Amino acid sequence: MARTLEFDYTTALERGTRVFWKSGYASTSLRDLLKKMRIGEGSFYNTLKSKKNAYLECLKHYNATVNRHRGEAFFAAPTAALGVRALFKTVLDCLDDPHTPSRLCLMAGSVDGEVLAEPVLRKYVQEQMTMLAERMAGRLSADKEAGLLPAEFDPQLVVPVIVTYLQGLWRMALVSYDRAQFERQLDLFLTSLGL
Repeated sequence: MARTLEFDYTTALERGTRVFWKSGYASTSLRDLLKKMRIGEGSFYNTLKSKKNAYLECLKHYNATVNRHRGEAFFAAPTAALGVRALFKTVLDCLDDPHTPSRLCLMAGSVDGEVLAEPVLRKYVQEQMTMLAERMAGRLSADKEAGLLPAEFDPQLVVPVIVTYLQGLWRMALVSYDRAQFERQLDLFLTSLGL
């Protein structure tokens, strides 16, 4: 017979996600994680098994909540070009939010030696990045075929540049963040890409 959980799993996962988002994988101790998740060691090991698995579950939770919102902004826009701009707007809104645990996106923070040294975590991060790139390229390609983007526009070349820029944006926000300046840079960047 399965044991009944002695804690609210979703709430604990949300708390754990915020801890990893704030401190990163390597800098989060198991003791601090348990304290912030408000669960006992036995419950943690019975449910999540390990810090590595807890991190993986928190990445999944982050993608199902925060990154889902960003994806919706991209796909809800009337054109792919406006969608890319809407995606970046959600990122800047997150950077402006005083309740955001870190200026570094949890997924961007996962592009780290400690995380990528774990094969299961590396696989998940790579799959998510590949899926993001494929979905963006698909939408941009559809707009190109519909004549909404120039014939010379190459989604397969542009999307990795956007993803790389996005990674850099989060890291630069750790150093210094001024929304108006970031918006001007983004406009220049996206306009130069034909978006």
